[in-house]
Amino acid sequence: MSGKDKTYNGIFISFEGIDGCGKTTQSRALQEYFRSKGREAVLTLEPGGTLIGTRIREVLLQPEHKEMSPVTELLLYNAARAQHIAEKILPELKKGTVVITDRFTDSTTAYQGYGRGMDLSLINSINDIATNGIKPDLTILLDLDPEAGLGRNKSVNKVDRFELEALAFHQKVRKGFLEIAGMERERFELIDASLPVGEVSKKIAGMVNNRYGV
Repeated sequence: MSGKDKTYNGIFISFEGIDGCGKTTQSRALQEYFRSKGREAVLTLEPGGTLIGTRIREVLLQPEHKEMSPVTELLLYNAARAQHIAEKILPELKKGTVVITDRFTDSTTAYQGYGRGMDLSLINSINDIATNGIKPDLTILLDLDPEAGLGRNKSVNKVDRFELEALAFHQKVRKGFLEIAGMERERFELIDASLPVGEVSKKIAGMVNNRYGV
């Protein structure tokens, strides 16, 4: 739900990218940027953002849950997402707030579709049910070589079930993100995440200013 079909007057922004690309850092920086300009902005993440979503996140990311099937994974992500939208995202957007989320439906398409090889039309159908048609107004894709991203996470001892996947899996995920962005050029902004952190933040702030005059 975007453009003339929107039922809210806030701005919905998602950050996407492979593990270790800097989404958490840059989403926080963007929140601070909006606040510095006098706009109310809330930061959230997927899976999570609510108590129910946080519990589901714990199940999804635990390294010992190696036997989880791709279908279970897909349904759990979207269960968390449906709650996230109903409880947090949509109420804030209706108040006119800027909502910034660290991951949304594009991650499900990239990880479960391109990474796991699940049917993309099935994923899109379930995503649509969970979101009721709500899409980000802007998606910032932080593009980074998967080897570099995994190296960043290893350097800070960050390990979850997805980071234990082989490099080839993460390469497929990156390819997926780039293909999705290519299909929705108006919604996506591609940012080189290999640049220094401060430079990435400046590029994002400039792009947001160009789009929204903030």
